[in-house]
Amino acid sequence: MIHHEGHEEKAFEELSHQVIGCAIEVHRALGPGLLESTYQRCLSRELELNQIEHICEAPLKVEYKGIRLDCGYRVDIQIGNELILELKSVQKIDPIHEAQILTYLKLSGIKTGLILNFNVTKLKEGMKRYVI
Repeated sequence: MIHHEGHEEKAFEELSHQVIGCAIEVHRALGPGLLESTYQRCLSRELELNQIEHICEAPLKVEYKGIRLDCGYRVDIQIGNELILELKSVQKIDPIHEAQILTYLKLSGIKTGLILNFNVTKLKEGMKRYVI
């Protein structure tokens, strides 16, 4: 019997690497100091150019006592059922931002998320990965 888990992990790592590359390209082109919505639209375009399927402002429903409720939560960018991107343009990533992405991961059932804070000199300094 062939075990495919390693292949799935490798495919995810490749996807993650491509997405981070797209984010770095956007940051390189625009620099820090713009609105989150600008980075979102430009990153969406960069993902399109790299043929990475995604949804901007993906609705996130809350399941409560057996029903799913639309409470107005939106994921900045969702890539399949594999990755959530939470975009920021802030002085620093605060615990509330971390709590937000962890909650989004829990509600969505997606296991991995990235906070990308574009308000930094080098995007690598503003990137943090979360896995539940």
